[in-house]
Order: sequence, then C-alpha cells, then structure tokens
Amino acid sequence: MKTHKGAKGRLKVTARGKVLASKPGKRHLNWHKSGKKIRSKGKKFVLAEGEARRIRDLLPYD
Repeated sequence: MKTHKGAKGRLKVTARGKVLASKPGKRHLNWHKSGKKIRSKGKKFVLAEGEARRIRDLLPYD
C-alpha cells in the first residue's frame, strides 16, 4: 500500500493517532488580515475523528 504524497505534505499523525492539519488561509492576500489572525493560522489543529479515519488510510506507515 502506498502513502498518498499530497496528504503526507499537508498532514501529520501523532503518536496517539490524532491527525494534525494546518489552518487554511495564510499563504497570500494577508495585507488586510490582522496580525492576530495571521498568527493563529500558523498553528496546527486536530481533525475530527471521522475525517481522521479517512486520512489514516492515506498515510498507512505514519
């Protein structure tokens, strides 16, 4: 079974099996966003369990 390379670059599976993803909306068009909003988008967040189950199939060895 192969690892999905798109998912590998965007997502991370923790040791306990939670899936971390980056928040969207930080790449460009930031000139009108507040610094607080941009900083908060730098952090990761934990995906919901239903979505995490699908992602774990894409990342079988992580």
